[in-house]
Amino acid sequence: MFGAYKLGRVIAAKHVGEAFDNAYVIWDLERILRLPDELTLQTLMLNSDLLTRAANVYYAAVHFPATAAFLIWMFLRKPADYLWVRRSLALLTAAGLVVHLMVPVAPPRMLGRLGFVDTAAVYGPAVYGPPGQNSLADQYAAMPSLHVGWAIVVALGIIVTCRTRWRWLALAHPVLTSLIVVATANHFWLDGLVAAGLLALSVLAVRTVPARWAARRDRVDPDAVPATVPDMGTLPAARIEAGSPRTAALPGLPDRMPPPLRSGNPLVRPDARSGPGAEDLADVAGDRRDR
Repeated sequence: MFGAYKLGRVIAAKHVGEAFDNAYVIWDLERILRLPDELTLQTLMLNSDLLTRAANVYYAAVHFPATAAFLIWMFLRKPADYLWVRRSLALLTAAGLVVHLMVPVAPPRMLGRLGFVDTAAVYGPAVYGPPGQNSLADQYAAMPSLHVGWAIVVALGIIVTCRTRWRWLALAHPVLTSLIVVATANHFWLDGLVAAGLLALSVLAVRTVPARWAARRDRVDPDAVPATVPDMGTLPAARIEAGSPRTAALPGLPDRMPPPLRSGNPLVRPDARSGPGAEDLADVAGDRRDR
């Protein structure tokens, strides 16, 4: 995925004009949908230099370490649920890479003529340098926001796998992340909404597709007759001694032979009492040993 992301960065860098055009289209679409204005939220944050720097630090330092720590915690403490969470995260990221390549979008911080401020460049700390093909991060990949998508994965994993009532506090992570990526002008509101939609589809695919494949693989042909070996201890005596004329005429022979014993005569119980059929049973046992 790292290699694919790097390749996507190289490809996206060749579509700078398209990325800016798409950014303005998203801005206009949000106004049509009457979504909150990103500029208003950024203006509120810029009233405090300390708050602005804290938001920049959160954006730069929490995203990847928090997700990595969450996956390690899931692997160690919730191994039964770790696999579907990891697959959902991977599928979300892969889907995000596809969208990045198909629809490159410049982040709001590059749209200075609309009034946005690149808070990281002005206040620090800065995550991105000048856009270029040698940059690690794809700066024309605002849609969807993997910051928001990964934060939702963390909250979802904690809420689903834990039983404590404090698990709902995990929702603060995606909510705070969404506010910060918008206030710092790194993403539009629609970037986070698209990420949430892709995550929903990823979780649905991870939870349903493997189960259907397993059910199809384990499906048994209704026309097939399973080959089973009967238990010799439950066969009728007439089948065990097939061909012996004495077997059918034994008056004391039970309908089913007793199960084999670990020691002694396998056909006569150690505590068998003498009776009308005891001698005949002994003869049958002798015949079986001779055969």
